[in-house]
Amino acid sequence: MKTLAKFAALAAVSMIALNATHASAEETITEFRIGILGGENEADRLRSNECLVKRYEALLGVPVKLFPAADYAGTIEGLKGGNLDYAELGASGYAALYLEDENLVEPLATTEQTDGSTGYHSVLITLADSNIDNLDEMKGKVLGYADPNSTSGYLIPYVSFKKQGIDPDAYFAKTVFSGGHEQNVLAVLNHDVDAGVTWASGVGEWEEGYSSGNLRKMVDKGMLDMSQVREIWKSPLIPNGPTVVRSSLPQGVKDKLKASLLSFNQDDPECMYKVAAGEINRYVEVQPSFYEPIFDARRATIEAKKN
Repeated sequence: MKTLAKFAALAAVSMIALNATHASAEETITEFRIGILGGENEADRLRSNECLVKRYEALLGVPVKLFPAADYAGTIEGLKGGNLDYAELGASGYAALYLEDENLVEPLATTEQTDGSTGYHSVLITLADSNIDNLDEMKGKVLGYADPNSTSGYLIPYVSFKKQGIDPDAYFAKTVFSGGHEQNVLAVLNHDVDAGVTWASGVGEWEEGYSSGNLRKMVDKGMLDMSQVREIWKSPLIPNGPTVVRSSLPQGVKDKLKASLLSFNQDDPECMYKVAAGEINRYVEVQPSFYEPIFDARRATIEAKKN
């Protein structure tokens, strides 16, 4: 009996050790892959996010690689297919993943603007010297969207115009997708469209392109002087998009990444400025429920397209 008891004890110890080894293996990754949304030229996107490579290699102890996609769909598909581990998405891009499978990715954090809000705006801009002063005067004109999976560059303007009694597919002479936010502003400057939508914090100085957003990035890069354009429409507040990770990543990795984002403003504000496209207060925790209005808007748009 004593011999059997010894064998049982040894077996139990062996099982505990095996489970510990298995748990340790589950907590191991060999590389970390960051997806970067389209909408800006590739060299600039890589430059803006390069500081994340150093930051996360020190944090995770594995090589970190950046993957700039040609458009929003490329990053979304990369997360769906397990080829990317992490990305900062717009709210609509996150909704696309969540509505397909709410367990694909987890939101870690979102940005807080300099006024304390956790939202931003879609803004419609035209050339400063155009004769278009408001949305009414866009009837029969050419409208530029940024990307089909962009919140501010398509979803929210489309839904908002509908709520105002405007059918975008009939009201405008033509609507086009320019390929991204930067490209859409360039389309306005180049007279390819009469007006185009892009994203901006909506706070801060207009002359600086607001505190953050695509306009601010273009001003910082010397690609845009705000005296060249005029704002003729601004959306209601839109939930800031989340930074997400694949749900299947080890919990320890996800915890480290969340903690790193929440301390970003304290330990590397310069890198945070680059990654967040301008001035923000900090990153704050966020839950899927924060994006319910965007889930609803995306569902409604999908249904409307079917009819």
